[in-house]
Amino acid sequence: MGTESDGTGHGGRPGEARTSLPEAYDAGLYFIGRIHTPWTRREDCPKNAGGSDAVCTIALDPRWEPGLAELETCSHVIVLYWMDRAPRDLVSQKPAHYDRARGTFALRSPARPNPIALSVAALVGIEGPVVRVRGLDCLDGTPLLDLKPYFASVDAKPDAQVGWRARER
Repeated sequence: MGTESDGTGHGGRPGEARTSLPEAYDAGLYFIGRIHTPWTRREDCPKNAGGSDAVCTIALDPRWEPGLAELETCSHVIVLYWMDRAPRDLVSQKPAHYDRARGTFALRSPARPNPIALSVAALVGIEGPVVRVRGLDCLDGTPLLDLKPYFASVDAKPDAQVGWRARER
């Protein structure tokens, strides 16, 4: 395991470590659309989905448009997306805004073995196969994996805690 940069702008910070990746994938995915945001450079993206009020568009492949039926009745949606430009081999990371490295699975960083991101976004509107939302944190052109309705009754966990983060405050 080394800390050399991979050329993506991820890795190479003190305390970060990489591992070798498996030789083959275990599953296949369908990208069902692309997300369009104002951000074309990693350093311009918000650190998390709650860090911007920008309205972003999700352009679904037209074949999936019928799947949007009644989604317009939802105030919020869960957006699952593939952070295709993130490294996949970091096992520990030190984000610039934290004082020390932590294990990849203790962070919300896009750099992970399967760079799946999740945001709860406010639904702004739907027109044909285009969904407009507020509350994303990805680069323009990011592949979309899925959309799901957000159910506050089962998805909200008000007593959830991240112990290391609470200790830093």
